[in-house]
Formats: sequence, C-alpha cells, structure tokens
Amino acid sequence: MQLYSIIVFANVPGAQAVSLVSAWDLSSFSWLQRSTVQEMMNFMAKTVAERTPPTQRQSVQENSYVAHVHSRPASDGFCGVVISDTEYPVRVAFSLLNKVLDDFAIRIPKANWQRRVDQITTGSANPPSKSETILGPDALPQLADYIKRYQDPRQADTIMKVQQELDETKIVLHKTIDSVLQRGEDLDKLVEKSGTLSEQSKMFYKTAKKVNSCCVIT
Repeated sequence: MQLYSIIVFANVPGAQAVSLVSAWDLSSFSWLQRSTVQEMMNFMAKTVAERTPPTQRQSVQENSYVAHVHSRPASDGFCGVVISDTEYPVRVAFSLLNKVLDDFAIRIPKANWQRRVDQITTGSANPPSKSETILGPDALPQLADYIKRYQDPRQADTIMKVQQELDETKIVLHKTIDSVLQRGEDLDKLVEKSGTLSEQSKMFYKTAKKVNSCCVIT
C-alpha cells in the first residue's frame, strides 16, 4: 500500500483549481521517474478537484492510482485530494482528508490566499508552475508528517483512533477518471492541451494508457 500525495486546492466553482499546499512521497519511484509521475498525479488531482461539487466526496481510479477527493462547502472555497495506490483503504484516506482540511481551515485564514487565487482564476496572474503551490510547504508543515505516518494505514488508525465508519456523507466511487468528466470532455484532449504537463509527461500518459489497454480482460 502506498500513499503518494496530499494536496489542498482552492476550488472555485466553474474555475480552475489552484494548488495551495501539498506534500509528496514518491520514494517508491526511481529518481528519473519522479518528476514525470508528480506532474501526472498533480494533473489527475487538479482535474478531479475541479469536477467535485462542494460537500461531495469521491474516489476516482486511473490506471493504478486513486484520487480521493473531499470538497468542503462553497463558503470555504477549498478541497483536499489524497492520491494512493488501489490497495490503500478508502476509509483511512478520507479520515486523513478530514484531518488535513480541518487543520487547513483552522491554521490558514482564507485572506492568506483568496486574493492570489482570484487573480489566477480571472487571468490577471499566472498559476503556480507545474507542481508548485501558492503557500509553500511551510504554511502547513504537518502535511509532511501525515504523509509519512499514514503510509501504514493500520498505524494511522491506531494513532488517530478514527471512527469505525465514515459519516453519512456518501462517497462516490469511480473506476476511471473519464467517469467524472463533463459531457463532451475527453481526457486525451485535456492532457494534450494542458499547460502544466511537459512533453515527457504527456508521453508517459500515452504509454501508460496503451499498456493498460492491452491488459484489459473482457
């Protein structure tokens, strides 16, 4: 079981999601792969965040990765994404997201990021480049600790003493990212048009898709 990233996005309905803070653990990938893998995971997280309505939770699988998303109410204006492998327990992923989003709401006032996000979403400022964030790692240093501690979900459950069941908020499960795309949207075209993905990352996506399509059993 692997936990790869925790990302908090500003999530303005109808606008692009903007990365506020993040933490990563890509140690299971080779040094040469990490930059490309991070770009693709960040693209996946952003795409799903933009398509998760306020108050909704959902888990979206693409190839061997799953993006678990929890969008806070529209008045908060942000959402959290955890990316894991397919074996990581959904309940633990959302318990982690609950804690991350509560910490973010308590420790980082909206005034610290709202103006910059407004500038980005209206086109008067550029978004963070590639996998960078607006606030930087020092804004919520707990994320680095969480991503290490939650690598073992059994230990995380013991430490956190999380509830035995999630609350009544429904978690929507999707087998592919295509399931959350709006009508008329195509993932291949989104990847091709993306300004946050390098040519190497786009090639990585195409290769991974081709490999997985060859292994589908019908």
